[in-house]
Amino acid sequence: MKLAVVGGGSTYTPELVDGFARLRNTLPVDELVLVDPAADRLERVGGLARRIFTRQGHPGRITTTTDLDAGVADARAVLLQLRVGGQAARQEDETWPLECGCVGQETTGAGGLAKALRTVPVVLDIADRVRRASPDAWIIDFTNPVGIVTRALLRAGHRAIGLCNVAIGLQRKFAALLRVPPGEVHLDHLGLNHLTWETAVRLGGPEGADVLPLLLAGHAEALARDLGLPREVLDRLGVVPSYYLRYFYAHDEVVRDLATKPPRAAEVAALERRLLAMYGDPALAEKPGLLARRGGAYYSEAAVDLAAALLGGGGSPYQVVNTRNNGTLPFVPDHAVVEVQASVGPEGAAPLTVPPVDPLFAGLIAHVSAYEDLALEAALRGGRDRVFTALLSHPLIGQYAHAEALTDRLVAHNREHLPWA
Repeated sequence: MKLAVVGGGSTYTPELVDGFARLRNTLPVDELVLVDPAADRLERVGGLARRIFTRQGHPGRITTTTDLDAGVADARAVLLQLRVGGQAARQEDETWPLECGCVGQETTGAGGLAKALRTVPVVLDIADRVRRASPDAWIIDFTNPVGIVTRALLRAGHRAIGLCNVAIGLQRKFAALLRVPPGEVHLDHLGLNHLTWETAVRLGGPEGADVLPLLLAGHAEALARDLGLPREVLDRLGVVPSYYLRYFYAHDEVVRDLATKPPRAAEVAALERRLLAMYGDPALAEKPGLLARRGGAYYSEAAVDLAAALLGGGGSPYQVVNTRNNGTLPFVPDHAVVEVQASVGPEGAAPLTVPPVDPLFAGLIAHVSAYEDLALEAALRGGRDRVFTALLSHPLIGQYAHAEALTDRLVAHNREHLPWA
């Protein structure tokens, strides 16, 4: 079995490779191809990847290439983990929105739209080339903003599914608090990518007993601290929101906080420099502990689980994925991409039935889903007016003066990535 990772020169990649090595019985991989245009990074990351496989006794081979078409040819699955513009573009996404009093973040708000505009055309070109080189391959997208990118892929008719590590991170957290194996914890997880809530935590499967009230009663303070929200918010909601909901529930507070410290991108860029130096050490044969500070916890386990299920080799029967709505949430269009629990197999993802959703959550989901429609149109067709309309529609912006100023800044900071500009 051949798998390819586009963006294989990422500092994330050793986390992914470690998962393939540890979980080789779940997903036997004969060849793992790391594809990246940055040959210097690819050489360092590829070297460490081979040493990880060797140290853990994995019989498969790891190859590297800057040639996308050759790298994805005959692959059963292609994982996308790319960042158009690199950390420099991310740092801009995190800074110029603050000039207008809006949150600066790389996956939501104005910064998230900028990332979508840069990313969608590139991903669609890659996907077209994957389809020519390996027509039956699954495309697993980990590239943010996952919801919009997955919408674009599905709209273009690709065999695609989106993946995020928020759900698996919460599953592992809840399992540790409950002192049970992670596989025993099933989440009633609903929403859109980076806009989700855990409305129940069940033991044993979709029909298991809901222990979320027990978790909130005993651990609400710690959970709220991890989410960057007051405990009172969790008490009143009665659910566990994702970390990204703090940008909505505490927007002004977050903006003030972000304005007082360096952007996360600067910290990540420094981490990447240290990691790449470590990866070049021929004595290093395991992912370094420093990588945990890079983010993406449990990404490898989620990716292996999903790929195994799609390729018919195993994997968990139920997984949280980003897939076409098709009536799962009745208050958003069928073509919307939702992030929910689904039954996953070789034919794709079939979302599980979702109980009626509280209007408090449904209203925000519907609002952001409408924004994602407009954001995708801007990414596909370009034009200042489409960018302005998408920004005006976003619940974190919503004022015409902000939308005008943000549109000017977005275009100015991303001109080299926007041919229409």
